[in-house]
Amino acid sequence: MQLPTFKYHPDPITTQAIEESDETCDCCEKANGYIYSSTMYSADEIEYICPWCIADGSAAMKFDGTFVDGHPLGVAGIAADIIAEVCKRTPGYNSWQQEVWMSHCNDACEFHGDADADDLEALNGVQLKHFLKEEMIKIDIWQKILENYEEGGNPTIYKFKCRHCPEAVFTIDYS
Repeated sequence: MQLPTFKYHPDPITTQAIEESDETCDCCEKANGYIYSSTMYSADEIEYICPWCIADGSAAMKFDGTFVDGHPLGVAGIAADIIAEVCKRTPGYNSWQQEVWMSHCNDACEFHGDADADDLEALNGVQLKHFLKEEMIKIDIWQKILENYEEGGNPTIYKFKCRHCPEAVFTIDYS
């Protein structure tokens, strides 16, 4: 069975948001071979959701839940239909604190998982200044982060890509 396509999370297997599993989905009550590995925000106790119930919105509807916090996208002025797609029909990601879905060019960005050392070394100029200002990081602290950075470590830096221009957008998360 082919996994559904997620416009804002193009490779959920690589980012480990979706993993192979024999578990039964709490929404469709089928074992489809894959399961969502992060959190669904809902008043209900939900253990397993399959990617198909995320993609078609049935899990969000059935459990009146979301997969990410839409507030950052709302503050950025992103259209309500895009926010709904990210929050209700896109797998979220595991983070130390509350995840932040990034935006650029008046659209939500694609999530690409943990940034690697090459991504961070390539940050420079206006893009680096903007990132450091948004994350409130001083340049000397940034240099220490670069020296000690490990993917999946603490801090973790998540990489997003704009869907309309070549810009990569980053956010940092600490335990």
